[in-house]
Amino acid sequence: MTNKKYTIVTYGCQMNEHDSEKISWILETMGYKWTDNKEESDFIIYNTCLVRENAELKVYGQLGALKDLKRKNPDLILAVCGCMMQQEEARDIILSKYKHVDIIFGTGNIHKLPQLISRYHQINRTVVDIVEDNREIVEDIEANRKYSFKAFVNIMYGCNNFCTYCIVPYTRGREKSRKPENIIKEIEDLAKKGYKEITLLGQNVNSYGKTLGYDYSFANLLEDVNKIEGIARIRFMTSHPKDLSDELIQSIAKLDKVCEHLHLPVQSGSNKILKEMNRKYTKGDYLTLIEKIKNAVPDIAISTDIIVGFPGETEEDFNETLDLIKKVRYDSAFTFLYSVRKGTIAAKMENQVPDEIKHERFQRLLDTLYPIFYEENLKYADKIVEVLVEEVSKNNENVLTGRTRHGKLIHFEGSKELIGNLVNVKVEKIKSFTLEGSII
Repeated sequence: MTNKKYTIVTYGCQMNEHDSEKISWILETMGYKWTDNKEESDFIIYNTCLVRENAELKVYGQLGALKDLKRKNPDLILAVCGCMMQQEEARDIILSKYKHVDIIFGTGNIHKLPQLISRYHQINRTVVDIVEDNREIVEDIEANRKYSFKAFVNIMYGCNNFCTYCIVPYTRGREKSRKPENIIKEIEDLAKKGYKEITLLGQNVNSYGKTLGYDYSFANLLEDVNKIEGIARIRFMTSHPKDLSDELIQSIAKLDKVCEHLHLPVQSGSNKILKEMNRKYTKGDYLTLIEKIKNAVPDIAISTDIIVGFPGETEEDFNETLDLIKKVRYDSAFTFLYSVRKGTIAAKMENQVPDEIKHERFQRLLDTLYPIFYEENLKYADKIVEVLVEEVSKNNENVLTGRTRHGKLIHFEGSKELIGNLVNVKVEKIKSFTLEGSII
């Protein structure tokens, strides 16, 4: 095969981004070259998300728009994969309404893509391959990393938590941990290639190790990754509050490479709503955890996820969330309007909150969060911070953008040769979402 080109469009979380890096590697080992121009592409693949309804609708819209392109170029192969394809209803919609889609596969069988392409060429009709949950973890797929200095590394797949609003356990299956030696080897190889920052990924990293069959925890894994020469920073996400152990808090405190930033989704501050969400902790439990973390790592930055308008949320419940925000004082937050995801328990709940109330509460949520973000950023005024330089600013080619160990985005003037390096920057200007400064 010569001069074949491919395009990947990715929706969703870091897991999906990393899956796309693996798909890219597979296609390039097959001889494809990347292009962002769909018109000149021979293989277009959509890696989909089911968490937000908006992402799902976008995929349908994009697929509809490609009908003409497929008509003009019958040799073009269209594929859809990812979380959406794990749901039978979404697959049926594509099979009935988007008959120009050639290959449909799930989250657990990316490694089979070459076979699926071959099978499509043989039968010349839509190929569907979805693995249900008995899948083994396939270790011999590499990834075309987006960056040459920071990387995502999956440490586990799936989720056992069954939060009532979430589709992930149904799309990514039950929890399975990768063997520590495979994770360590992957990170050692990245370190040899010059990677400086690693983000360990799992739907709930705190329960890493439970399926290994022997005693080895997420804290143990952090200790082993911390020993790898060349790696300067370790991040991880996501942590579930119900499994955040004292052992893990101590690891964050004592391991020098683990960044002083913890993403700890709370979702709501109301005990009633937390129970309805099946989160398995109370507001009091969460605040106790925050206190422990801040005692162990006094300057830690904490980010979270918050859902507004979960079924049955009253004004009193929402005020409990605002109260929790004021007590914790988050550095940043991903905020969501609750949207019905078919197949989840919450979708069947009777007392759905009207849209106008959701939107009004959402605005009050942001009005509470944003001033706190700004005030928390004021702590960095005139400080010198270590920054991993990530890219040239989209608005000004003389300005670089990077992140501090606390996960703060900072802009400063400098040459693009610094990308991928750790530099010291003096913070000179504070905003709610970013910092600005000068290289020392």
